[in-house]
Amino acid sequence: MSNSLSPADIAKRAAAARALDMVEDGMTLGLGTGSTAAWFVRLLSERMKSEGLEVVGVATSSTTSWLAEELGVPLKSLEASDRIDLVVDGADEFDGDLNLIKGGGAALLQEKIVASAADRMVVVADPGKRVEHLGAFPLPVEVVRFGWPVTKTAVERVLADMDVDGREVTVRMSSGEPLITDEGHHIFDLHLGRIRDPARLSVALNSLPGVVEHGLFIGMADTVVVGFENGAAEVVQRRLVPDAIELMRDEDA
Repeated sequence: MSNSLSPADIAKRAAAARALDMVEDGMTLGLGTGSTAAWFVRLLSERMKSEGLEVVGVATSSTTSWLAEELGVPLKSLEASDRIDLVVDGADEFDGDLNLIKGGGAALLQEKIVASAADRMVVVADPGKRVEHLGAFPLPVEVVRFGWPVTKTAVERVLADMDVDGREVTVRMSSGEPLITDEGHHIFDLHLGRIRDPARLSVALNSLPGVVEHGLFIGMADTVVVGFENGAAEVVQRRLVPDAIELMRDEDA
């Protein structure tokens, strides 16, 4: 099968396959959205059929829900889930601290809700998603449709006070009209070039009326699995901050 795949798909499949090694029988899994996450769903379905693995998924978008149902992966709603053991999702960018930009597939709100409910978040990605600084990929911001031009102006005012390389805000379109997300919202794409303080920008955007959520995932990913075109995969763990290291030492004492 791999002989018929493009180099990009070989890399995505390799990342998804390595993440699948972290899945255990009986888990409730958050199923991410995007091309790499779709590979994880496909491989998960194959393993369930070949090994009898029993898991249940919580989908992060209608697209993922359709794929899982087509492949026979059982689903339940987040409302019916008392816990999520592991969420496996893609990313548009990740930095050295495993902070992410997500939302290229317009599912950032549900993705963030599911990720925040999970015990562990594993991101599957190709090497092109690894960056020194977030921001080259436009940052998605999900906003309510009511008064969205007012919200756009407010976002632009926030950006005027941020240390970023660009400040253009565009409305994401679909078939000539503003895109509508699964939750009935619009999306702004912030063309920032480089974000020097993602945490500060995250707080500022969250403070704006009309902003529902944004695609900065700060400190949420525990692990990133990077797949390569030769079929290999690298597992990158989030670095511990000094306070966390000291806490671990105290607990071991």
